Amino acid sequence: MTKITFYKKGSLFIGFEVSGHTGKDDYGKDLLCAQISTVAQLALVGVMELNAFHEVSDGYLKIKLNDNDAKKEEIQFLLTTCKKSFESIIIGEEKFAKLEVKNV
Repeated sequence: MTKITFYKKGSLFIGFEVSGHTGKDDYGKDLLCAQISTVAQLALVGVMELNAFHEVSDGYLKIKLNDNDAKKEEIQFLLTTCKKSFESIIIGEEKFAKLEVKNV
């Protein structure tokens, strides 16, 4: 199962974490996992110029922004769009992926 967790501080997204493989199909053939990975990588590319904390390994990606960067309108747009994309990808896939939002 893939777990997607978005972190919020007040009304601002400050990052997210994606962990695990969906297990919907064999490794390398799992289209659901590939879709989730693509959206996560898109966000990473979008925040790389900010020198945001990030950690990437097999089946794992975490992005954490500092408060100043999180306040940027374009960053909130990026993270909100990613969250909506994840939500649309995992509709009907509760057995393989779940998304939650945590306030920190």
